[in-house]
Amino acid sequence: MGGATRMTAGSEPSGLPLHEPSTWLVFALSGVFVVLGLLFILAPRAGAALFGIAAPEGPGLSYVSAIGLRDLAFGAYLAALSRLTMHRAVGTVLGLTVLIPIGDVILVFLERGFESPKHLLLHAGSGIVMAGSALWLLAQASNDNKGVIS
Repeated sequence: MGGATRMTAGSEPSGLPLHEPSTWLVFALSGVFVVLGLLFILAPRAGAALFGIAAPEGPGLSYVSAIGLRDLAFGAYLAALSRLTMHRAVGTVLGLTVLIPIGDVILVFLERGFESPKHLLLHAGSGIVMAGSALWLLAQASNDNKGVIS
């Protein structure tokens, strides 16, 4: 009623096809974000150094763990989406998530200016990879409509 329903046989797998390179890119991104999340949670000072903003002393250090939880959750979202949905959903999530590295670039720039271009480039590169991955997956989304009825 009112929406598209994917027609699948009971044994037909859902999710991104394992034979496609874009699926393995999503898995790789998922793994990177899980590892980053664990780093920020388990070694917050090292995580803060990687992020590009010095870790504060005392209770302020908890912001680094929040970044870790964000990255860990994002990695888990990508892994789950890659197995449960198709290109359009994963591409949309990656596209919207580009807001995170954009915000990270702004935060690092406001804190350090051009003092540490490698950190700015790290966050900008992350955004470019996410945006490029999103565009690639969304371009493949036309193949997802096979077997869809309205």
